[in-house]
Amino acid sequence: MHRKLEKEDLDRLMEAGVSEFAEKGLDKANISTIAKKAGLSVGVLYNYFDGKDDFFLHCVRHAVEPLGGMIEQIEFRPDDLEENMRLILQTLFRYAREHNDYYVLYHEITSGGCRKFAAQLVEEVEAATAKGYMKMIEAGKGIGVVRQDMDIPLFAFFSDCLLMMIQFSMSCDYYKKRLELYCGEEPSEEKLIQELMKFVSGAFGIREQR
Repeated sequence: MHRKLEKEDLDRLMEAGVSEFAEKGLDKANISTIAKKAGLSVGVLYNYFDGKDDFFLHCVRHAVEPLGGMIEQIEFRPDDLEENMRLILQTLFRYAREHNDYYVLYHEITSGGCRKFAAQLVEEVEAATAKGYMKMIEAGKGIGVVRQDMDIPLFAFFSDCLLMMIQFSMSCDYYKKRLELYCGEEPSEEKLIQELMKFVSGAFGIREQR
């Protein structure tokens, strides 16, 4: 009879998997190393998951699902898109700071080595965020607090691309160095939010509408 893992055992296994996949990628990650870090046997791991790919997908979900939950819990104000964006930024930055490996793994699934999962993961990882951004922008446009000539899906896409890159710039070595190339040193979180809000406000025409 197989040993049943408690929630804390599964969480520990997921965290070990996220760390290993984030550091080495899907192909080079070692299942034995992951099991050892989690204090479990390889056999126990394979009793729960149908191979390395299945375990990798569960690790990705473990990393990205909590972020979607945090975004959904934000109490958005339909009449204040600027403040809504500020709340999103604060939430994303806090999550990136507290869970660096999660974002490195997120970056990993956007690379060529994981393209076989592209169609499946895009829907799972991005759909809720995309709908949330479009709903928020549509609400602002509906009451006239943002520019009226925007294409809502494209503006939502542009916004998400910008926020994604900034999160990578806080967690992935290459993008950290890229940020330093522009700024000389890593800006404070407060500075990033302050300047980004100027950029976002201009793009959405928020100040002009007030």
